[in-house]
Amino acid sequence: MSLPLFLLTVAGISLSGVMMPGPVFAATVARSWRSKFTGSFVALGHGIVEIPLMFLIYFGFSNFFQNFWVKVVLGFVGGTVLIYMGRGIFNLKKMRINSVNDPPTGSTVVGIVTSLFNPYFILWWATVGAALIVRSASFGLLGFALFIPVHWLCDFGWYSFLSCLAHKSSKVWGQKIQIALLSISSLLLIGFGVWFILSSLKWIS
Repeated sequence: MSLPLFLLTVAGISLSGVMMPGPVFAATVARSWRSKFTGSFVALGHGIVEIPLMFLIYFGFSNFFQNFWVKVVLGFVGGTVLIYMGRGIFNLKKMRINSVNDPPTGSTVVGIVTSLFNPYFILWWATVGAALIVRSASFGLLGFALFIPVHWLCDFGWYSFLSCLAHKSSKVWGQKIQIALLSISSLLLIGFGVWFILSSLKWIS
């Protein structure tokens, strides 16, 4: 496989992963009613977590992220954080939406939190992501250096598109759509939080 073909494969696999609904997806939709640039900031926070993770895997730390207790702790902590965030969004929809000060740059922190405490995000990198990184290393340092921006730009492009779409929908259809988006996002975050905690209990048992 040539390097260009490998990078196309990376883009395809990355897009298939990022487009699956998850905590980052839900948080992006929830915050996009204020700014169409929310997704860009979420992707920035996401990258702050995953780019160092790529380097750790490249230098041979992938087994650490498959450790039983690492997954259990991430599941419990991540589940609790997501439930807390979902509850906060649910309370927000009760307020006057347009009066809430919610700067888009705060979405960078949301991108960090929803990525860092997502055990399935870590597991993806310890398995599928690790396999791609190993393959990129076969093309030398250039392969790994190109792998990083190709993968992250897929995240950036998708979350930016999602944010613009959610923002436009809420503006076109009014406050009812904004409240609906917040409600759905809140339930998704709480649902993923419960799922993470139950998964951790299952691993322990």
